[in-house]
Amino acid sequence: MTRAHQAPPSSGAALELLVHGVGGTTPHEMLGDPRITRVTGDTTAAVYRRTEDVGAEDHPERHRDGPVPEAYCWSNLTSGNGSRALWLLLLPFMVVNLAHWMRPTARSRGTAVRLYGVLVRLIALSLTVLLTAAACEVALDLVAWQCAGAAECAGRRSWLGFLSPGQGGWWSQPGRRLALAALVPAALVGLLWYLSNRTWSAYESQRPLELEEPDDAP
Repeated sequence: MTRAHQAPPSSGAALELLVHGVGGTTPHEMLGDPRITRVTGDTTAAVYRRTEDVGAEDHPERHRDGPVPEAYCWSNLTSGNGSRALWLLLLPFMVVNLAHWMRPTARSRGTAVRLYGVLVRLIALSLTVLLTAAACEVALDLVAWQCAGAAECAGRRSWLGFLSPGQGGWWSQPGRRLALAALVPAALVGLLWYLSNRTWSAYESQRPLELEEPDDAP
């Protein structure tokens, strides 16, 4: 006969989580009170309570008539300037992250778990190489080598004039043109690192709280 799992210890005060829709309702409106206090989160996304309910866990006897409402405000996650469109570059890598977190639980299959992790990382690496190779194809081959090396193509594009051999400039040498164009894929990799690092530090660096399991009764 299997032993039933014990429920995690309760603070005694029931909570009611309120989440707004795409309209971006303010926490004051969700809680129906102008006096609110942020209990967790930051300016991007946070959970608010009425000021009088901040210490609900310490005094559960005051909230026996109903749950304590909490308002989760996430409107700043989807608002901002046009630079937020750069996050679309991370969309393929997000799918790889989903593949990692959707792995079924397999506690007794350590080898399979490690193999799964290696395969997911190889897929993520292949996506990075594929994106970088595409940038190299456009910047180094099509622009710096083919178009800038042909006087007719470079003449129709004034921004490539300093790379054209017809101008006789310092950057007109093939090796120098390619070295300059190599900055484009390097900048792309740097941008990916910046976006992923910012995402991690802003949204993923905080680990969830771990409940302490109570000792089993003898």
